[in-house]
Amino acid sequence: MRKIGMAVMGGILLGSLILAFVLIKDASVEEDLSLIQATKARIVGMFDGGSDNVIGDASWMHANDKLPDNPNNYATFDADNLEEIYLAGGCFWGLEAYLSRVYGVYDVTSGYANGQTENPSYEDVIYRSTGHAETVHVTYDPSLLDLETLMAYYLKVIDPTSLNKQGNDRGTQYRTGVYYVNEDHEPIIQALLDREQDLYDDPILVELQALDGYYLAEDYHQDYLEKNPNGYCHIDLREVEEDLSIYLRPSDEEIKQMLTPLQYHVTQEDGTESPFDNLYWDNQADGIYVDVVTGQPLFASRDKYKSGTGWPSFTKPISLSAVKEVLDKSLGIDRIEVRSTIGDSHLGHVFTDGPKDQGGLRYCMNSAALRFIAREDMAKEGYQHYLYLFD
Repeated sequence: MRKIGMAVMGGILLGSLILAFVLIKDASVEEDLSLIQATKARIVGMFDGGSDNVIGDASWMHANDKLPDNPNNYATFDADNLEEIYLAGGCFWGLEAYLSRVYGVYDVTSGYANGQTENPSYEDVIYRSTGHAETVHVTYDPSLLDLETLMAYYLKVIDPTSLNKQGNDRGTQYRTGVYYVNEDHEPIIQALLDREQDLYDDPILVELQALDGYYLAEDYHQDYLEKNPNGYCHIDLREVEEDLSIYLRPSDEEIKQMLTPLQYHVTQEDGTESPFDNLYWDNQADGIYVDVVTGQPLFASRDKYKSGTGWPSFTKPISLSAVKEVLDKSLGIDRIEVRSTIGDSHLGHVFTDGPKDQGGLRYCMNSAALRFIAREDMAKEGYQHYLYLFD
């Protein structure tokens, strides 16, 4: 059993909508609740699958409506200086589709490794005890992706304490293993596995060996899930998406130092900037808008529209977990304040007079609470997982 749990961001929104009412005891509480619930219903209705997706609404899926888009479609590789590693982690269909979406991976193939015979068929491996492991061959660009990060993605989707079993698949061919061709990789991988062991009570059973033969699997196994998006997969491919734990709120003193007076007034003192006299109200470039305090992605240009208010306006956030809604009575009227979930920055308010054909919401934001990352700069600034928004 794993001793350290993973933080789950997807449920933040629904919980935060409840917290705003804990101390409300006056006679208008039912009206306040109705206002929030109506807005919440609109928000949830915009998203496919509720708040379970770390990165957003139904658009996280590829055009085939099943697989996440591949950020490597937008990467520029140094094909003359690639490195390679061979990874076994249960059925290779899912592992191939998953690792091919790790930014910096150049190519992934499926095959059979470290067995006792040459050129085995799938039937040989399954029925004739050849000793091979279903394995994927990963080539990657070390200028975009280091071995430690690639291994972290691999360890994220396997049970390293399970013997000859991953997901619903059982047999020696489904064992976990890391097979290297570069001897310099062996001590790096061993150190990572030793560190991973600290997270588990049971011993880690991942093989670490030099590669001893790799044979490509049959053509129908290659890119199997790309060709069969409804096919079996024991891995949740959304696990490859961005880990929001990298966005941290600085200390109050650091925030004072890093922000301009206007940015501090808006985000930390719940201020409002002037309409038509702010940085992004008329920005029409492609890109994403992130929290100026933490860098957490909040909104995308594709959801921005001209509201005529003089502030940047969006039909929805980039994901359900990006923002939280809080009841605001500061002006003597009921409004829904919008704050970032990680930085707790005041962003603006959400209203129900947005475009009806896009959910009916208007997220009216302050430019001073946002930082714009242009589409062409997203990869180099670490936001490559959001390039699918512009596919």
